[in-house]
Amino acid sequence: MKTSQEEIKSATLGSIGREKCLTGIEGLDSILGGGIPRNNTILLTGNCGTGKTSLSLEFLLHGAVSGENGLYLSVTEPFEKLIANMIPYDFFRRDLIKSGKMTFIDISAIYSRLGFKRDKMSLEDVDLLVVALGDLTRETKARRLVIDSITSIAYQLDTQEKLRNLMLGLSKMLSGLGTTSLVISEMTAADSSYSKYGVEEAVADGVILMGNMERNGDLLRTLQVIKMRGTSHSRAKYVLDLSTAGTLLVPLLKGGSA
Repeated sequence: MKTSQEEIKSATLGSIGREKCLTGIEGLDSILGGGIPRNNTILLTGNCGTGKTSLSLEFLLHGAVSGENGLYLSVTEPFEKLIANMIPYDFFRRDLIKSGKMTFIDISAIYSRLGFKRDKMSLEDVDLLVVALGDLTRETKARRLVIDSITSIAYQLDTQEKLRNLMLGLSKMLSGLGTTSLVISEMTAADSSYSKYGVEEAVADGVILMGNMERNGDLLRTLQVIKMRGTSHSRAKYVLDLSTAGTLLVPLLKGGSA
């Protein structure tokens, strides 16, 4: 059944009139009251193996299918390997990449273009990186963007000031371009905040926490929206399941049952 443009517009407007970006992940859109407020920069954070990359890829895929260009900036692994290992979603079409609806870029290519050779970035390098990412976003006409991960970039920043400048610069630039973004952050069990350095979560417009929970000998993935500027949302914890049909979310009931 096709959805009219009027119905789509109505579904993507929040209670305060803020336009929403439908992630295409039904459970998440429901939690957020119709999707992520457009132009927001969201921190997608969690431990290893919690499904951050899979969820962010699905976010881009749904956008591409609905006509919104997506840009994936891969920092941790070559994009060819990323695509080869991605879940074989039923709705994935390789022509989305060939047609430019989805673009995958390795950060090493950007560093090479900028002539970065130092182990640590200077404040000037941070500014150049923000400008380069803005140019790339314009070139690809991206309305959705994923950075995987900001933690890996931060290893080259030796001060919180540089990381703050990077996050603030990216957020301002992407918002100005009308781009809704997911910025992935890696956590460990020892981390006491929602991000590796504590700066990322403070600057981001929203924080989505993904985790692992052991129950009856099984390791379950979980998702919880910690904050989301521009919309009311549920703060309940959900059990997350990754399938070829897409991400499925089920409320985690008290007592640990889903």
